[in-house]
Amino acid sequence: MLDKIKEHIAKVEAFSASTLEDVEAFRIKYSGRNGVVNDFMAEFRNVPNELKKDYGQVVNKLKTVALEKVNTLKEALEDTNDTASTINDLSRPGEPISIGARHPISIVKNQIIDIFSRIGFNVSEGPEIEDDWHNFTALNLPEYHPARDMQDTFFIQTNPDVLLRTHTSSVQVRYMENNKPPIRTISPGRVYRNEAISGRSHCFFHQVEGLYIDKDVSFADLKQTLQYFTTEMFGKSKIRLRPSYFPFTEPSAEVDVYWGLETETDYKMTKGTGWLEIMGCGMVDPNVLENCGIDSKEYSGFAFGMGIDRIALLLHQISDIRMLSENDIRFLEQFKSAL
Repeated sequence: MLDKIKEHIAKVEAFSASTLEDVEAFRIKYSGRNGVVNDFMAEFRNVPNELKKDYGQVVNKLKTVALEKVNTLKEALEDTNDTASTINDLSRPGEPISIGARHPISIVKNQIIDIFSRIGFNVSEGPEIEDDWHNFTALNLPEYHPARDMQDTFFIQTNPDVLLRTHTSSVQVRYMENNKPPIRTISPGRVYRNEAISGRSHCFFHQVEGLYIDKDVSFADLKQTLQYFTTEMFGKSKIRLRPSYFPFTEPSAEVDVYWGLETETDYKMTKGTGWLEIMGCGMVDPNVLENCGIDSKEYSGFAFGMGIDRIALLLHQISDIRMLSENDIRFLEQFKSAL
């Protein structure tokens, strides 16, 4: 009798099932009211006294093994069914996906592009690794020109004629070489200068430079274009132009916008004057036009350039320019609601 019970224990341990119905049938066979375990229990009264202890232990083991087997198979099959139904249930709510945010540089750049596109400016791009001609010489900065010292340049060590562009004016040169007037384009992009990194400056930053060339273009056209831009970008219509010097424009000017003195931050940004410098501009030097194959006697034009990073700092009240390149998620998440 003991051997027969042990055979059933071995069968129980080896049993497997692919459906819950099979598991239920197995449970009824061994643990049901008329099951194998109860049959062996009923035989207990007929077992000799000296074997009752061993008999009872083996029957209890069969009962325990059968119960554990049923529970184990049930759990495994229910988990499988739940997973399958979960995967195939298209009505289930989706997993929450964190919404990304545009970088503040991208937000401001896109705003600038949108503003100028409304008045017919297209977008032109060029390489960040430039040659001397497009970055300096064609822009009225020949070799040994003192104004080259205004831009501390990263040169490629193996080839002194190759460098990281110091401004996106190089893109304008390439555009003029390959397109005939009228020309109306803006050139956004990243530029590099060998400057110490601090809260106010970085060794790389972003610019947008604009160029308009046609017949009879005047300084008044330049001023009206800048007036339109500052009104659209900042909501400030009051600007002033101060005489300045740039090798590739003549005459040249710095553009200030009246920011106001409404808050303590305004006083700090404008040094108590209310005026804030935002860009440089001027009429394109005839030498630059001639270098690019454009007849300076027939055509004239204006150019302007501004730092995207600086405008982003102003618009979003960011105190440290380094925050724009550190990729701190806590900082970037603030711009989820921006454009």
